[in-house]
Amino acid sequence: MRVGFVLSEVGSGLRRNASMVISVVVVTFISLTFVGGAILLQMQIAQMKGYWYDRAQVAVYMCNDSTVTGNCNGTKATQEQVDAVRAQLESPTLQPYIEHVDFEDQKQAYADFKKQFRGNQIADFVTVDYMNDTFWVNLKDPSQSDVLVESLAGLAGVDQVQDLRSYLEPIFSALNAASYTAIGIAVLMLVAAVLLIATTIRLSAFSRRRELGIMRLVGASNRFIQTPFVLEGVFAALIGSILASAAIVALVQFFVQGYLTKVETSTPFVTLDSAVVVVPVILGIGIVLAAVSANIAIRRYLKV
Repeated sequence: MRVGFVLSEVGSGLRRNASMVISVVVVTFISLTFVGGAILLQMQIAQMKGYWYDRAQVAVYMCNDSTVTGNCNGTKATQEQVDAVRAQLESPTLQPYIEHVDFEDQKQAYADFKKQFRGNQIADFVTVDYMNDTFWVNLKDPSQSDVLVESLAGLAGVDQVQDLRSYLEPIFSALNAASYTAIGIAVLMLVAAVLLIATTIRLSAFSRRRELGIMRLVGASNRFIQTPFVLEGVFAALIGSILASAAIVALVQFFVQGYLTKVETSTPFVTLDSAVVVVPVILGIGIVLAAVSANIAIRRYLKV
């Protein structure tokens, strides 16, 4: 196959249908930006769930040296107070409700905090003294968390007993709804992009139908005829995919890391590493869809 001839045919087709090519680029850019945004949002939800929702159903926070809420007076909970809470959790009264209990001291909590908030400015100011000794409790039936709250909230050295699932579930539900909405819009836009690519290729093939007929009569293979048209669709979709990838990276760099992490310092957000994972997916979707739709669109012109 003569590469020079194929490339010249690609350039000719792009020039003849410049307006349609621009439309393909724009629609592909918008649709794949929605796809990338939906993927990032799901990664954000998974990251937050991995640290909070899936970790425990109820958290029993003990007092630290800076806590003045609950039963705290600015003094760290003593070992006796910690042992008293542990004894209550292991008592016959609460054992029927509890599936599993994990204890995390201040050092472990601080290490997890530094890992989760890596790259966030808050990680540079928080020290281990700000962290709480914490009991993470999994219940056999999450709906019975009130029993645990009533039994432990009044004990000495306990800052607060928090049902994390009921607290976070509305947030995750809203985020999931937003993610599914973005996916739905992305699917519709991708369908529009596929149809535009197919239309562009058909117009390009129709304008060169006489040339295609001659090429078939002289024995040109289907692959030789198809390649320039497929490359036209792939080129237009690739430009849109690159723009969408740049938009996703810019979104994470300037909005998420540059703005949200400063406004909301208590939440771990996705980083550029996550954006780098999304970029190949966006490029792959754009190229594959363009190649398949262009390949199908040109088939009707492969017969004399």
